[in-house]
Amino acid sequence: MALIQRPTYMEQLSKWQDKHIVKILTGVRRCGKSTLFKMFQDELLSQGVKEKQIIKLNMEDPRNSDLLDWRKLFDFIDSKLLKGKKNYVFIDEIQMVPDFQRAADGLFINEDIDLYLTGSNSHFQSGQWATLLTGRYIEIHVLPLSFKEYVSAYPFVATKETMYQHYLETTGFPFVFNMHDDKSFDTMAIREYIQNIYNTIVLKDVVENKKIRNISRLERVLHFMGDQVGKTTSIKRISDILTSDGTKIDAHTVESYLDAFLDSYLLYKVKRYDIKGANILRTMDKYYMVDAGFLRIMLDKQPLADSGHLLENVVYLELIRRGYKVYVGKVDMYDAKSDKNVSREIDFVAVGPNGPEYYQVAETVKAPDTFEREISGLQKIRDHNPKYLLTTDATPETNHKGIQQMNVLDWLLKD
Repeated sequence: MALIQRPTYMEQLSKWQDKHIVKILTGVRRCGKSTLFKMFQDELLSQGVKEKQIIKLNMEDPRNSDLLDWRKLFDFIDSKLLKGKKNYVFIDEIQMVPDFQRAADGLFINEDIDLYLTGSNSHFQSGQWATLLTGRYIEIHVLPLSFKEYVSAYPFVATKETMYQHYLETTGFPFVFNMHDDKSFDTMAIREYIQNIYNTIVLKDVVENKKIRNISRLERVLHFMGDQVGKTTSIKRISDILTSDGTKIDAHTVESYLDAFLDSYLLYKVKRYDIKGANILRTMDKYYMVDAGFLRIMLDKQPLADSGHLLENVVYLELIRRGYKVYVGKVDMYDAKSDKNVSREIDFVAVGPNGPEYYQVAETVKAPDTFEREISGLQKIRDHNPKYLLTTDATPETNHKGIQQMNVLDWLLKD
């Protein structure tokens, strides 16, 4: 299988090439970090870098078990360096090495070394990297395939609507493209593959690392969060609902479990943002899943059973791929029908270098009442920053007094 092109990440790696800073790829297991290393190594070779200048190690490979001591790892790499040349050092799953930062620091101070690392679990949250490597790094966060990347590798002739349905029905994990014949994907093999990734993350990155004893309760919380994708919730609410359903759990335990899911990149948390007051709210966050395939495994639902929230999940992940800091927006407004002041939710406030952009996401707004509900919050935002209404409706791109209505699949596929 040809390697799937991932230009966004390759551009970031190229941007930082030969800069005296550690490049760290983070992300959920099997999202393609090691393959990105391979692609970037091929790029280095095409630039004239010699193979002996590239040192690559995967610390989960049993053949490297003797190097799981940081000092032995450092000495091994030091013995392979070409003196007077730039050496490109790639270490996969560096978290397997206790005190790995000591080896990383030792390699970093050698200006002949350009150092690249990957990590998949809780060691690699930004705050921990800042502590361990004292600001000497740049983090490149890798997600499973975007819809655009998926389409670029899609092996059959199909419409964008069909490809999107398959995107939700299969998974964004790149290995899926090894699981098809000339006519279709092997859906059973894909399900087994996703189940194995899920088991590895839950049992290894969460249960083992966090020393959690009650696995069934942990999974009950995770399944509940899968069912809550795209819905505002709070730790207390989760605790109350699960306890009333027979899974007794206090808020502190819920919080510790959620932190573990966030650390392993299964879940992403989005804070609420008061647009008028321009401040982050402390209550009622939203959570999104790293891949739709996990939702199918956890909830055993038909792929499109909750397609509206799945679409919202896809848009959220795309926004963070594009480098935005993302919040859920809140705007207060007067509702003439109820004669009351109400709060309207803006699905996403995406903050980039040019300020915020506002996104409302809906499957369809063909019904007038639905259109009015979805657009009313955007209309109440008084600044002149971009505002978008993204839907699956097959309608021409339209501007509603400064609010751009677009087909969401076209938006996902744009450069």
